[in-house]
Amino acid sequence: MQTNFTPEQLKDPATARSEQVLRTCVHCGFCTATCPTYQLLGDELDSPRGRIYLIKDMLENDRKPDAKTVKHIDRCLSCLACMTTCPSGVHYMHLVDHAREYIEQHYDRPLTDRALRWILARILPYPNRFRLALLGAKIGRPFARFMPDARLRAMVEMAPKTIPPVSRNDDPQTFASQTERKMRVALMTGCAQKALNTDINDATIRLLTRLGCEVVVAEGAGCCGALTHHMGKTQESHATAAKNIRAWDAEMKRKGLDAIVINTSGCGTTVKDYGHMFRNEPLAEEAAAVSTIAMDVSEVLMKLDLPKGGDQQLRVAYHAACSLQHGQQIKTYPKDLLKRAGFTVLEPKDSHLCCGSAGTYNLMQPEISKQLKDRKVQTLEAKEPDVIAAGNIGCMMQIGSGTDVPIVHTVELLDWATGGPKPPAMLAADNGGLRPMDIPVLR
Repeated sequence: MQTNFTPEQLKDPATARSEQVLRTCVHCGFCTATCPTYQLLGDELDSPRGRIYLIKDMLENDRKPDAKTVKHIDRCLSCLACMTTCPSGVHYMHLVDHAREYIEQHYDRPLTDRALRWILARILPYPNRFRLALLGAKIGRPFARFMPDARLRAMVEMAPKTIPPVSRNDDPQTFASQTERKMRVALMTGCAQKALNTDINDATIRLLTRLGCEVVVAEGAGCCGALTHHMGKTQESHATAAKNIRAWDAEMKRKGLDAIVINTSGCGTTVKDYGHMFRNEPLAEEAAAVSTIAMDVSEVLMKLDLPKGGDQQLRVAYHAACSLQHGQQIKTYPKDLLKRAGFTVLEPKDSHLCCGSAGTYNLMQPEISKQLKDRKVQTLEAKEPDVIAAGNIGCMMQIGSGTDVPIVHTVELLDWATGGPKPPAMLAADNGGLRPMDIPVLR
């Protein structure tokens, strides 16, 4: 794609990067075939190619964003399926992130939009605040149908039926390996996950220590910054990310780390991009070092000696989170691990398509999100699974709100299969939702 940025414009690193991305696009349109919003809405401007044209026009002309441009950029899920499909290697993620930052700086949103985005940015990254908000939403759920704003209804309906107790495993500490130590890793415990589902971090710690990892929860680490980053609130997201970088850098210098383990794939995509995000800032070297050793939990487990199991007689429908399969290009590891543990792994139709969660997308674009959720649930349930497994808390909450099939994190199943407790979500399932059986412990 030909661009016409001025030398003065290209002095801005973000604009220079966007020009690089734009120049790799050849207008082929392959991206439209795998774009969820284009499939639903049929509008070229709701496809990656259409959004690229809008972003190019906005940035090249230093144009104040108009409502039309903002609407179509806001509708983008950032699922990054277009990056998997693109034959030219267009790094759409960096381009749309820059566009959102530009919009945040130059567009005057309606008051209700500003208020919603402010609330989400002040609540979701903070587990204690999020817990209080979930309690309020739980109380208000019976009145949701009377709420005039669909986004407000979505916020209330998102709250889980039960709010999990605080897990002390999320506090800064070190968990010793249960066997001869093979790796020393830092576990990112996250933010929203600590309020929505504490079973995931607990299972991750049990599993990693059982397989020979010393697991560190670093002092000062918290939210990865993804939630505010994708709202274009760069200053806020970088401030949050910087805390993680400093916390993990201190651990790397203190006793060394073989990996930074991330069990929420949306966070993993962002942490692996810290090197780019901080490339022109004082923390550039430390951020690059963090990105280099950041790994999804499935990547770490593939390096460890996971016991091989027999036939567990359990049908597991695997949902591939977009941030894992497209953002991090990890496509087979979770399925390989589940199969090694003895589970029957089922893959739904159109597994490359988004479930509609996408960070805060299900709260800010509830109508589109619901259509994507309904389609995803339908394809998963068509496999008649006993349980659904995923590697991202957002996907788990989204899919779980539309099905009675229990949904758990992949590490919960692997923990159970290697001697840990049965996943609580499965224990709580109705009798008809899961065949009565116990998985034999692997030896």
